[in-house]
Amino acid sequence: QLHLVESGGGSVQPGGSLRLSCVASGFPSGYTLRYYAIGWFRQAPGKEREGLSCIGTFGGAAYVDSVKGRFTISRDISANTVYLQMDSLKPEDTGLYSCAYFRSTSSYCEMGDPFHSWGRGTQVTVSS
Repeated sequence: QLHLVESGGGSVQPGGSLRLSCVASGFPSGYTLRYYAIGWFRQAPGKEREGLSCIGTFGGAAYVDSVKGRFTISRDISANTVYLQMDSLKPEDTGLYSCAYFRSTSSYCEMGDPFHSWGRGTQVTVSS
């Protein structure tokens, strides 16, 4: 089972940017991020966790409408890391951001896929 650790959160003003990192460890022998889909999720205060973006085994990305055009997901296979570049941040982007994974055989991913084993998260606060 993979272990995921998020970092990069902080406090920014509206319109600002942050880049979050999700570092994965605990791969079975011979496996890399190429064998897993990774998703980014957000839990705002008083709300349920929602999926934002995911990246599939061959790098195909998906986004929910609320972040499309503002957030970009990417990965560095050699660093076992998935990034979430967040631009044009809005106050409603405030929340605890976490990543999760599932073992995938598909090039693509959707936020409704069976992600599991979320990390502890990193807090993002967007406020003036």
